[in-house]
Amino acid sequence: MTTLTINGKQHTVTAPAGTPLLWVIRDFLGLTGTKYGCGIEECGACTVLVDGGVEKSCDMTLADAAGASITTIEGLSPNGTHPVQLAWIAEQVPQCGYCQSGMILAAVALLKQHPKPTDAQIDAAMTNLCVCGTYQRVRAAIHRAAGN
Repeated sequence: MTTLTINGKQHTVTAPAGTPLLWVIRDFLGLTGTKYGCGIEECGACTVLVDGGVEKSCDMTLADAAGASITTIEGLSPNGTHPVQLAWIAEQVPQCGYCQSGMILAAVALLKQHPKPTDAQIDAAMTNLCVCGTYQRVRAAIHRAAGN
């Protein structure tokens, strides 16, 4: 059994230590906002925040996650009013929406590190893939959330 802190709540999980955190979040805890994309840490659909930093949950094990504070999209705000979420809506970022939870969490981590990011900082930090190609709107939303 492993105890995890996800979205500020303690969860005890009975699963093998090598189980990917993504499957623990989705299948054991029912938090389906974190998406499976590629399974090899390339696309970012599975992005969560671990101790405030960006982590691709498809390749992080349950054992590695123990003791960390994990935030999924469901834990960002109880009613969708986090400034990044509001900026995403205002800039009409999503098309299909599949990558958006990972994108939003990556943007939150970026803004913690760089409260007024430049375009270059945004481009360097936002490595999540978006099949719909909404990168310009992602950049605009990040600037909006930053008050730029």
